[in-house]
Amino acid sequence: MSPAAPPRARVLAQLAATILLAGALVAGMLLPFVGGTGVAARNSASLLDALPVELTDEAPAGNTRVLAADGSLITMFYRNDRTPVPSDRIAPVMKDALVAIEDSRFGEHNGLDVQGTARALATNLAAGSVQEGGSTLTQQLVKQTLAQTADTAEERLAATEESVGRKLREARLALALEEQYSKDEILTRYLNLVYFGQGSYGVQAAAQRYFSADAAELTLPQAAMLAGLVQSPSVDDPITNPENGQNRRNQVLQRMLDLGMITQAEFAETAALPVQVAPGAGAPNGCIDATMGGFFCAFVADHLTGTLGLTQEEIETGGLTIQTTLRPDLQRSADQAVLRELEMGDSLAGTFTAVEPGTGHVLAMAVNRRFGCDGPECESVNLNVVAGQGAGSTYKVFTAAAALERGFPISHVITAGEPYVSRVYKDGGRPYDVENVGNGYPRTLSMTDALIRSSNTYFLALEDQLGSVEGPVRMAERMGMRFSATPADQIIAENRGSFTFGPEATSPLYLASAYSTLAADGTRCDPTPVTAVLDRSGQPLTRDGRPVVTGDRCTPGAVPPAIATTLNQVLVGDTESPYGTGRNAAIPGHRIAGKTGTSQDNLSVAFIGYTPEYAASVMVYNPKEREQVRGFGGGMPATIFYHAMAPVLAGQPAVPFTEPPPVPRAPAPTAPAAQASGGDAGDQRPGRPAGRPGGGRPGG
Repeated sequence: MSPAAPPRARVLAQLAATILLAGALVAGMLLPFVGGTGVAARNSASLLDALPVELTDEAPAGNTRVLAADGSLITMFYRNDRTPVPSDRIAPVMKDALVAIEDSRFGEHNGLDVQGTARALATNLAAGSVQEGGSTLTQQLVKQTLAQTADTAEERLAATEESVGRKLREARLALALEEQYSKDEILTRYLNLVYFGQGSYGVQAAAQRYFSADAAELTLPQAAMLAGLVQSPSVDDPITNPENGQNRRNQVLQRMLDLGMITQAEFAETAALPVQVAPGAGAPNGCIDATMGGFFCAFVADHLTGTLGLTQEEIETGGLTIQTTLRPDLQRSADQAVLRELEMGDSLAGTFTAVEPGTGHVLAMAVNRRFGCDGPECESVNLNVVAGQGAGSTYKVFTAAAALERGFPISHVITAGEPYVSRVYKDGGRPYDVENVGNGYPRTLSMTDALIRSSNTYFLALEDQLGSVEGPVRMAERMGMRFSATPADQIIAENRGSFTFGPEATSPLYLASAYSTLAADGTRCDPTPVTAVLDRSGQPLTRDGRPVVTGDRCTPGAVPPAIATTLNQVLVGDTESPYGTGRNAAIPGHRIAGKTGTSQDNLSVAFIGYTPEYAASVMVYNPKEREQVRGFGGGMPATIFYHAMAPVLAGQPAVPFTEPPPVPRAPAPTAPAAQASGGDAGDQRPGRPAGRPGGGRPGG
């Protein structure tokens, strides 16, 4: 028919088509069930067998909620903003308004209302336009459910196409629903499902969006307004089209008056009111809307899909509850600590990343950036996780641990030259050499003193005595380090003598994780941001009968406990000793073990500090281009650590590190002798570069 056909002619065509459909419904399917004044499904077994699983769920799935460790909301993930509520949390006037305008015989029919359909057709024909719908609320529930839960475009078309076949199936399923569920259950499900405009699905989301209220608090004018939106949410939107919204609201009120749901006085008073809305913000959606920890949220999202194997469909439509490990108090404190040193959007990014020793729970991820937005203050790359710049002398601990495992005592003494020229490692064919920056340190140092003072010459000499970087690299891996920029096998194959000085691109998360292994007396735990994933009913989400979250993934003895506890006692000196390079991180009343680091050319500075309960790394560098960072690891990074951790530790008793077991003295393994000469130490940038394969310039 031509688009220019008169409206009455189009309505006549619709009437004819519907008469044919009604005939098909009655003759082809429903005649055996007609009885009395309504339509009754007498063979309920055959009808119920046809119910899709989507129609047997108790309620539509709501938004997936992401919760912090204390239960507070971080954000939500959803495709449609919906918060299902039970019947007793929906105002009765809302139910009345919807029934009045959408299906006034809802309480009388059994899912299919032939009488109501005929009346609607007559009304529409007389008006020359569609004034009443012919489908019952139950039929609409079937259609909306199948359309909103469709996985493919074909399924969505099958749920909404204007065909006799679809109407027949819809009618049959409506009858089956009426057999299985009460009227109030059907009405509640519909109110939780239907789209009200402004991105709001379900009455609770709509009440929040239009009136900043809960569904239980809706008043008569508000309920009438929402009920009127169901047919044409955009046309009758009271926010963007208040005049249309008012007219439609008054149509609902008139219908409620005609049905005796409200009095003449209530109608007159309410219909005279202008449109009154109090728009509220929609529910947060995704990590860009996170109330805190946007970069932590991004790590959670990657963990859900990459590690736990959830699909984006499950996350956005499953109504899940994601219980995370985020500590809001530590996250807030870390955010403030980073911003004390570096303003939001500074060219230098400062990251603070904390994990819990013994569990691997990620506690906080702070950075002077906003996640996912556009602008100079924004960043979509998770700087807390990716490997950016090197972490400098924080890697000396890996060499020390490897040496202890080889049998070197923590008291092992080396007198190293200045500069120290390696007898093992090469720099472009020449012997690799390093030097310290600064004066006043003894030439001869023990491993303890060399760690506290962060001596470059000592640790290259110690690498010489180990004979290869394989031990330090494998120890780093066992502690939890991951090498993504340059694989560990390549570092070993090239025998990069610079490894102990940390030039390799380092992830702040895995640096914190590696040191947390020491804090846990040698137990390595994979970093995890999630402790539980619950389905829409509050039960653990399963795969093949097993929960997708099965607990912490820890490996006791990844580092021998004697080595871990020994290093813990030594690294306390980094913050407590007058020669320590991390004194800015010291927190009165608590023993803080730590290590500073400064990479080649001061392109990054780092500090890793820990107690038996917390391990946190701080890195500062420019993630976009080469930029020297002022100071060293004991400056900004150690200061950020202090300001982040001091408020958290202030209210907690000090927890001591485990004392190392007594170790009998044993002679050090036979190794090449270190070069004897004067040496200075410090968490400093050394004086001259060294290339590959020996590695880049070491740093303190």
